[in-house]
Amino acid sequence: MQASIEGEFSKDKSIQQRVNRAYHFADLSDYPFTDRLKIRLADLVFYFLINLIGLTARFEVVGWENHDKAEANGGLPIYVFWHDRIFLTTYWWRKRRIVVMTSRSFDGEYIARFIQRFGYGAVRGSSTRGGVGAIIEMARLMRAGCTTAFTIDGPKGPRYVAKMGAVLLAKKTGHPIMPVTMALGSYWTISSWDKFQIPKPFTKARVYVAPPIYVPADANEELLNTKRNELQATLDSLTRECDEWRKTV
Repeated sequence: MQASIEGEFSKDKSIQQRVNRAYHFADLSDYPFTDRLKIRLADLVFYFLINLIGLTARFEVVGWENHDKAEANGGLPIYVFWHDRIFLTTYWWRKRRIVVMTSRSFDGEYIARFIQRFGYGAVRGSSTRGGVGAIIEMARLMRAGCTTAFTIDGPKGPRYVAKMGAVLLAKKTGHPIMPVTMALGSYWTISSWDKFQIPKPFTKARVYVAPPIYVPADANEELLNTKRNELQATLDSLTRECDEWRKTV
């Protein structure tokens, strides 16, 4: 019995260590000195800018009842949204301890740091590097009570094409996918692969929350693809709603 108790204690300690790691800055000692400086500077600049513009934005929410459905009976949402909406999305969903997958790269490191300042957790991986391991780690963190999120067409596109990560995580955990998006009344666009949106100060912003999508634990490849297509269609519909709303602002 004592061995069983010690085993449970060790397991709980390991889980807590994983949770702590997600919410704390990673060690930068493997990076050259100049890269460490750049990561810290980019981290602070983005944190300052997002906070500054976020404080001036005027938000409204559509579909919050869908979020309540997702959280019913202990559900933990798996948020998914488009990469080009990260800027103000990061601000609005802050301080909810949402764990986000970030890429194993220079860019991924400073992104991880500034989102952690907003109260997010970070797991390293992407669709191109370390993705499977990151999804397993996110599943472990969800078992510890953490919600999670994906920029579902990131980190490099194709733009507005939903990838499979959130569907696989939903199958593994039993928790619902929560498609969300952010419509901006006015913004600048960067000439990046995703036409990244930077909101203008004092913009109107509308948060859309779609109905949750569930994936059975026994889903086969065909059903997984069906669920990914459902997710794609839902996000496409949200994007059209964003475009229509913006015409009225």
